[in-house]
Amino acid sequence: QVQLVESGGGLVQLGGSLRLSCAASGSITRIYDMAWYRQAPGKERELVAAINSGGTPTYADSVKGRFTIFRDNAKNMLFLQMNNLKPEDTAVYYCYGHIMNLDGGGDYWGQGTQVTVAS
Repeated sequence: QVQLVESGGGLVQLGGSLRLSCAASGSITRIYDMAWYRQAPGKERELVAAINSGGTPTYADSVKGRFTIFRDNAKNMLFLQMNNLKPEDTAVYYCYGHIMNLDGGGDYWGQGTQVTVAS
């Protein structure tokens, strides 16, 4: 079974940086689109950044110029470099992937990692 495991969250001061990582495992044969979503308390989950299998990224307007999404296809890993963090970036961040494995495949989510930005 496919699993996505995030790491790298934590508490950071206004203007600080964090790098999130997401490791995919489980007899994977191919990974298509991957993305980072976030959900703040009392709000709906929103797309932060996405990247296709060719490495083309897209970003939410709120993070353009501050966040960078990238992937290592050889290691089945996804990353999110977050710079100049703001309190409004505080949320649980989730890794998403459309992944094929030996049993078929589908859409998968990680368990989430908390990012807290203190002012």
